[in-house]
Amino acid sequence: MNANENLITRFYTAFQARDAAGMAACYHPEIRFSDAAFPDLHGNEAGAMWAMLCARGKDLRLEFSKVEANDSTGSAHWDAYYTFAKTGRKVINRIDASFKFKDGLILEHKDHFNFARWARQALGPIGLMLGNTRWLQNKVQGEAAKGLREFLASSG
Repeated sequence: MNANENLITRFYTAFQARDAAGMAACYHPEIRFSDAAFPDLHGNEAGAMWAMLCARGKDLRLEFSKVEANDSTGSAHWDAYYTFAKTGRKVINRIDASFKFKDGLILEHKDHFNFARWARQALGPIGLMLGNTRWLQNKVQGEAAKGLREFLASSG
């Protein structure tokens, strides 16, 4: 395994242990993170998001695989198993991640998953009907941003 593959492995191993500080230590200070719920996080926001998810994900479990990287880019696949708190519904989210590196750390992290599939699992009938709409994705992004702001405010 090369250094960047080790870095990705260290990141997900910390995530499996719900070690948000260990995850954040893998990120460059100028990190940019994006996914369907958090489309544009910068710097400490990305680490705070993982801290929030680790703290709130009482039954969160994840598996990761297909870690590949070269000197500048990398990728991995990971599956998250958890209960979506707002509905109590079980979710299995299958995610493909891409990375860019700088100074031996992760500079850019993009998670890609099927939002409609996630919405069906997490939200039930509403997700089934509206999972392919931009309206629902905007609503989920707004709720996620609000949750992150509240988490940041409460954690100092």
